[in-house]
Amino acid sequence: MNSMRAAVFVAPGRIELREKPIPAVGPGDALVRISTTTICGTDIHILKGEYPVASGLTIGHEPVGVIEKLGSGVKGYREGQRVIAGAICPSFTSYACQDGFPSQDGGCECHGYKPMGGWRFGNTIDGTQAEYLLVPDAQANLAPIPDGLSDEQVLMCPDIMSTGFAGAEAAGIRIGDVVAVFAQGPIGLCAVAGARLRGAELIIAVDGLDQRLNISRRLGADVTLNFQQVDVIDEIMRLTGGRGVDASIEALGTQTTFETALRVLKPGGTLSSLGVYSTDLKIPLDAFNAGLGDKRIVSSLCPGGKERMRRLMGVLSSGRLDLSPLVTHHFKLDRIVEAYDLFSHQRDGVLKVAIKPF
Repeated sequence: MNSMRAAVFVAPGRIELREKPIPAVGPGDALVRISTTTICGTDIHILKGEYPVASGLTIGHEPVGVIEKLGSGVKGYREGQRVIAGAICPSFTSYACQDGFPSQDGGCECHGYKPMGGWRFGNTIDGTQAEYLLVPDAQANLAPIPDGLSDEQVLMCPDIMSTGFAGAEAAGIRIGDVVAVFAQGPIGLCAVAGARLRGAELIIAVDGLDQRLNISRRLGADVTLNFQQVDVIDEIMRLTGGRGVDASIEALGTQTTFETALRVLKPGGTLSSLGVYSTDLKIPLDAFNAGLGDKRIVSSLCPGGKERMRRLMGVLSSGRLDLSPLVTHHFKLDRIVEAYDLFSHQRDGVLKVAIKPF
């Protein structure tokens, strides 16, 4: 068999299932047979044409699978081994990586430098919504799945869990902090869980869907606010005695959520931005205290690499967190267009879909 099925971006509004050649394996690569993958909100930005990728590119960046073939230079792994790889798969050789920002990867002198360079799957190279995936720099990026963890349990690790936790980490949450997390989609839910693990004393979750707020409580939120029922800013200031929160995590990518997250932040607090924005942001003068409020705004791109994946799976293995309830729907790969339609329109209470090629 020399070909495989893959979901490819054709043009804005069009994703199709096509036959493509199975990738050839170079010395530093691994060919992974995908057992489960999923659709991310970033894939919806690609589908809508809000984030440009090449026509014909296989999209998707969250792989769970089995090593089918190893390159001659990849050591310490075996064919048939269950593995994941991060959505961000850096080479760890670039200036950005060696400067402490591996997600940015940074390119090289030969190929130029650009932001988000570590995000290759479904961005600059073929991605995971296919029967097979070529993992570059496999020695640095493949992480064996511990015994006892299912595909659904580790499916959030490559992107959603890593991104949500990065939001909590970048916010510098300390024991006893008060944290507000805006938008309880999968990333926001993982940010709630990350804030709890980092020792936040009070976690306030904000969303417009009670179903998601209920899940947020299960993952660690102490207070849930439905923005359709209460004035979120007034309620958060009441809960904090007028002080504001130590950290806000914005997990949607809209002007409204960003601005609200800034307005409830205490002087000296941190706004940790995880949303993917499709329009320019404006920073309100009063909410930013004319630049004199000692407020920090930080952004994060999902950390990748095998050590990051090992640590995340370690949290799951310990029993401290179970993210499998975030997988609400299952589809075969040949129904990928249907899965995109469901996910992009957020019907039927969807959070994440599991896509299984085989």
